[in-house]
Amino acid sequence: MQVRLETLKPVHIAYLRHLGPYGGTIERFWRESVHPWMVENALLRAPRYGISHDDPSITDAARCRYDACVEVEASAQLSGNALRTRLPGGRYAVVDYSGPATEIGQAWSRLLREWLPESGMQLDARPCFEYYPTDADYDEETGRFSCRICVPVAPL
Repeated sequence: MQVRLETLKPVHIAYLRHLGPYGGTIERFWRESVHPWMVENALLRAPRYGISHDDPSITDAARCRYDACVEVEASAQLSGNALRTRLPGGRYAVVDYSGPATEIGQAWSRLLREWLPESGMQLDARPCFEYYPTDADYDEETGRFSCRICVPVAPL
């Protein structure tokens, strides 16, 4: 696992929340709910983020919260029921991921349960997220995509 430490800048985001299991349902949520909202608000060229708020090994799958986020200007006027927040900047452990939604959980687990305990770093209170740059790959036929997994860290 190739982990690098990066200092990320804070960004303003608008998001739609999904409640339910992670994995394939998230892919469907992006396709059926988030993408049409992005089209309506001319946000297709904006960077995207995915924030999983719960550990599915602890939280019942039906109660897992996921925010599908799009970078926006702080003053942007948006339609629909999107919420807004600011994703804090700071030091993050970053891993490039490429594969199907069904396997991204394994990449998260390796980063958090294998790399982090050996790194001399610890999680801090900022959210973990997936970052999808505007040129991120996505193959509709196979469901394979690419993103960066970002975990906020601080020294022990």
